[in-house]
Amino acid sequence: MTTPTRTSSSARVPRTPRASAAGASAGARNAKSAAAPARDARRTTAETAGTSPRGGLVSARISLGRVFASESSNYFLLLGITLFLVVFGLVMVLSASSVDSISTDSVFNTFWTQGIYAAIGIPIMLLASRIRQTWWKRLAWPALIVGCMLQVLVVFTPLGGGNSQNRNWLSIGNIQFQPSEIIKMAIILWLGMFVALKWDKLTQWRYMLAPVLIVTGTAIALVLGGQDLGTVMIIAAIVFGALFIAGVPFRQLFVVLVIVSAVAYVFVATNTSRLERVTAFLHPQGVDPEKEGYQTLQGTWALAAGGVFGVGLGNSRSKWKWLPEADSDFIFGVIGEELGLIGAIVVLGLFVALAVVLIRIIRASDDPFQRVVTAAVMVWLVGQALVNIGVVLGLLPPLGVPLPFISHGGTALLSSLFAIGVVLSFTRTAPQKNPSTATLR
Repeated sequence: MTTPTRTSSSARVPRTPRASAAGASAGARNAKSAAAPARDARRTTAETAGTSPRGGLVSARISLGRVFASESSNYFLLLGITLFLVVFGLVMVLSASSVDSISTDSVFNTFWTQGIYAAIGIPIMLLASRIRQTWWKRLAWPALIVGCMLQVLVVFTPLGGGNSQNRNWLSIGNIQFQPSEIIKMAIILWLGMFVALKWDKLTQWRYMLAPVLIVTGTAIALVLGGQDLGTVMIIAAIVFGALFIAGVPFRQLFVVLVIVSAVAYVFVATNTSRLERVTAFLHPQGVDPEKEGYQTLQGTWALAAGGVFGVGLGNSRSKWKWLPEADSDFIFGVIGEELGLIGAIVVLGLFVALAVVLIRIIRASDDPFQRVVTAAVMVWLVGQALVNIGVVLGLLPPLGVPLPFISHGGTALLSSLFAIGVVLSFTRTAPQKNPSTATLR
């Protein structure tokens, strides 16, 4: 009798058809998963090399993503507001200058000139936004020295020129520009560099306030030599604002304010034309509407004629030789007349939005250089806009300062766009948190 043989534990058990099918399916999935990385690698290589039909589009999308990968929301907000102001300014310059332009050459003459400066200034702004902070610090002293040397040429050589009120233009061949605009930006960079360098001695006036007053006072004196009181007041406001945001004690800033006020009083009192304008502002009832009060009165009438909705773009009557400087210093009057109260509020809202974004950038970093430079740029652009609008509204005497990004003026537009480019370069870097700078206002 044969004894049944016991199956060894190591013997292989035959698979059922279902088990065999499941194993084959799992094996196929594993093989597919193993082949996926190789296939993706080949696809990436093909797209990068451009052999895939979609390679160029994917590569462009990846490159564009890398370009804007480090940009913050503040970057896009500041860039968007600035570009909108520039485009809006081109439209208003075309409208406000059309009458004067057609009487000399073409209705588009002034517009094309402003458009060329915008086409140059926007790439400069974008290029400046890619430059690192260390280069701005290195540029501070050379820029200030060059700006002052050019201003010396304006004041003391035949190359300088201007109108009966100011001497603020430098003419070299067919090129004309205002060195005072270079001085504005140079002072801003220098203030940021100096505050960052002397941060530990911020409250000691002999190490902080005294050098600042000597250096910036020299530059301001050169601009004052050209009789440009409006630009001098803007530069003085820039210095005051930078020192305030840096945290210089109020008692020291009060002394600076008294000194600046005294100098401004002497400068106005010794100039007949400026004294008449200030007197006309303080006593409007006794002003001759055809002399001292003419420009302010025409600006007020232009705003009143616009009403709530305006007379329509291009339909201003005041630009027909009634409103002086309709495309530059008093362009806000044309805006109010053609676009009405709504248009005027939109312009004010844009500059308020610009101030809000710049404040956000200031609060995003504790680096002294970034905060001081950004604050100074804010005081410059937003403060100058408020001064220009205040003059048109009759809240300030005529000072001859343009409306940033909107008024006609190539040098002013280039310098303003460059300043925005410098601030944009700060938004592309991560905020630098430093406990030692926590006392910045």
